[in-house]
Amino acid sequence: MTGLDQIGPRLRAARQERGLTLEELAERAGMSTSTLSRLESGKRQANLELLVPLTRQLGIRIDDLVPAEHPDPRVRRPATTRHGHIVAPLTRESSPVQTYKVTFPPSDAAPAPRVHDGFEWFYVLSGRVRLVLDDQELILSRGEAAEFDTRTPHSISAVGTRPAEVISIFNAAGERMHTLTAPS
Repeated sequence: MTGLDQIGPRLRAARQERGLTLEELAERAGMSTSTLSRLESGKRQANLELLVPLTRQLGIRIDDLVPAEHPDPRVRRPATTRHGHIVAPLTRESSPVQTYKVTFPPSDAAPAPRVHDGFEWFYVLSGRVRLVLDDQELILSRGEAAEFDTRTPHSISAVGTRPAEVISIFNAAGERMHTLTAPS
C-alpha cells in the first residue's frame, strides 16, 4: 500500500474512533454520504477540497491521514577505538540519547576519575567492570547495571584478565564528554 492508498482507511478509522456514522460526518463536513463512502473505500481520489472539512470535523491534520515515510531503521555507524576501548554506536547521531556497546580491555588499575556534566547508565553484558564513584569502588558482573550523575568523580574499567562489554547510555552532555573530548 502506498501512502495515498492509506488515506481512505485512516479516514474511516478516525471517524469510527470518534463514534460517528458516515451520514453524521458527511453532513458536518458538507458533503454527500456517498462521496465520503467512496473516499473511505478508495473509490474516489482524495483532494484538499474534500479533506480539509473532514479533518476539521475529526480534529485531525491532513498529515495524520498520510503516513510518514519510514527511513531504514538500521544504525550503520562504524565502531571506533578510543583510549583502548572499542566503542560501537547503537543509535543514530541525531538521537536525543546516545547508546553504545563499549568493550573495555582488562586493566590492573582504575583510570583517573573524571567529572563532567551529564548522566550515565550502563549494563554489563560480559566480564567484570570496576566502577569508581568518588571514594567508592564497585565491581559489577554480567547482568548488573549502574546509573549515576557524571558530576560525581567516576571511572569505568574492566577488572580481571578478560575484556568487559557494556551497553552504555548517555544523555547529551555525558555523550559529548565520553565520545568527543575524553582525555586519554
